[in-house]
Amino acid sequence: MIARLVGTLVEVQPDHALLDVGGVGYDVAIPLGTFTALPSAGHKATLHIHTHVREDAIQLFGFISKQEKLVFQTLLTVSGIGPRVALSILSGLPLPELVGAIAAQNARLLTSIPGVGRKLAERLGVELKEKMAALGFGEAPAKGGKSSVADDAIAALKNLGYKAAQAEVAVTAAARKVAVDDLNALLETALKSLAR
Repeated sequence: MIARLVGTLVEVQPDHALLDVGGVGYDVAIPLGTFTALPSAGHKATLHIHTHVREDAIQLFGFISKQEKLVFQTLLTVSGIGPRVALSILSGLPLPELVGAIAAQNARLLTSIPGVGRKLAERLGVELKEKMAALGFGEAPAKGGKSSVADDAIAALKNLGYKAAQAEVAVTAAARKVAVDDLNALLETALKSLAR
């Protein structure tokens, strides 16, 4: 089983990346969070891989962090959720927000993800509540002030494996470019700067 790939990005799209590893091109399906964190084509990248073997195909799913891969594999434990649906769910919300929504059984937020209906949202909450809470970054985003949104962004980056100082610098820089009360925009901008 392939667990990790390190190589040069040949092509990067919102749903897949083509990674050249020693002259072999690997087509890897990726979630949106990984896409925003990856550098542009021509740069070196590392992807944590989940290998999915079917009778008719071997599919590779890649993630920028071990945490993202872990959440993906946890989603696969729910009956009726295959890799494509799990990838779609991962792409629907920033990782800390998704984990928090499942841990809090927040069906309203989960149904905002394309392809997730009420029944699936409720099943995610019932079956994965304890597993997601145990991941340690399942707190729902705090409501209110600008500083709490920036703090949430920093916490999210730390949970993705970045050092506290790196996360603070990236979020501070991002806050100069986008609305400070928009967590998604802050995270996306900070991730792009960290990926350079």
